[in-house]
Amino acid sequence: MSSSAEEATAIAVSQASEDYPLSPVPLTARKPIWSLAPLLMGFALTSTTLFAGGIIGPAFNFTQILWLVLIGNLMLGAYCATLGYIAFKSGLSTVLMARFSFGNIGSRWVDFILGFTQIGWYAVTNAFVADALSRLVGFPKEWQWLGIVFFTYAFCVTAYIGYTAMDWLSRLAVPAMLILLAVSLGLGAKDAGDLFALQPSQQMTFGAGLAVIVATFISGGTQATNWSRYADTSKNAIASTLLAFAGVNALLVFAGAFSTLVYGTQDIIEAMAKQGILLGGLVLLILNVWTTQDNTIYAFSIAGTNFFRTTKRHAFVLGGATFALALALGGIYNQVIPYLIILGSVIPPVGGIIMVDFWVRYKGQFPSLDTPLPGFNWAGVIAYVVASAIAYYTGQSSLGIAPLNGVLSAVILYTVLLKVMPQTTPPEQPENL
Repeated sequence: MSSSAEEATAIAVSQASEDYPLSPVPLTARKPIWSLAPLLMGFALTSTTLFAGGIIGPAFNFTQILWLVLIGNLMLGAYCATLGYIAFKSGLSTVLMARFSFGNIGSRWVDFILGFTQIGWYAVTNAFVADALSRLVGFPKEWQWLGIVFFTYAFCVTAYIGYTAMDWLSRLAVPAMLILLAVSLGLGAKDAGDLFALQPSQQMTFGAGLAVIVATFISGGTQATNWSRYADTSKNAIASTLLAFAGVNALLVFAGAFSTLVYGTQDIIEAMAKQGILLGGLVLLILNVWTTQDNTIYAFSIAGTNFFRTTKRHAFVLGGATFALALALGGIYNQVIPYLIILGSVIPPVGGIIMVDFWVRYKGQFPSLDTPLPGFNWAGVIAYVVASAIAYYTGQSSLGIAPLNGVLSAVILYTVLLKVMPQTTPPEQPENL
């Protein structure tokens, strides 16, 4: 074997062991739906989504809540499923697709914002778990930092191992979580009596309610390509994504709204304590956070490897966890609302630009990652900056659904700019899927 062939083999082995951070997922490594769907569903099953339900719950009657949950999550699911299909076709994660959309240097901004937002979310959620345990089981507040340290490193174990470990955790955890949720909702229905007789105690427009629901996971959905790129068929990529972001996310939003209506709290774990099944609530809490957190730190590691153009994904898992620990101990939990606003403004436009790139610029087939690219794709950069500003402004002004405004603005602006700004498009690549 020649030295070049040996080098290529070594690179391929390294890519596989690190979950292909800088290369497409090959067909030989693709996964069936019973592997992919639980993983994505576990990603979407997070306690923090309950708070979205808690916001809309007091503001609408039960029928309106059902319509809000249905429409909002179908919109969210459609966006995520579209990116999931592109990930299947290309085998690429969002940060790798961004090289074509923003250029070799410009894409590093995407690496940064996706990585930083994920590590910030990782820190916020670990602090949330430690605080929840402090409230529910009487863990002393002064020792809460110890819980943050423990969960920071415990939740990243499966992400460190990679897709296989995350896959098996999700296969075991997701059914358990769905059963526990069903039991709690069943008990709640008995306590509630006539749900349709419950009247709202607050005011909110239907559009604002939709905005809250869509915003719950549109940022996470933009990065769901980290796993949908493993899909073995386009149908499985779409179905898995819809199950997670139109199905499970809908269930969590509904559970938060339902719990607020019946028990006066959006925290389903606290509601389960009132139902007399605190142990089940604690199991649900740990499992749903773990299956989300390992996905979150995994996404950070993928973004980090692309930023530095290195295959050492494992190092970014540990380094990211340590950085998140510093953020959590530094009090980022108290800044969660501004943080969510930023997430909803700067991340969704990335997805819109990638969609246009895939279907309009590259006609449904991204070129090879080895294709020479400019430092900046200025059409993509300009469209992104303007669309992010539109998303932020409309969010602050309560005009429409801010994250979707960002996506649609990015799609329109980038499509126009591709027509008026000269583009160097790499030659078409042969169909490989």
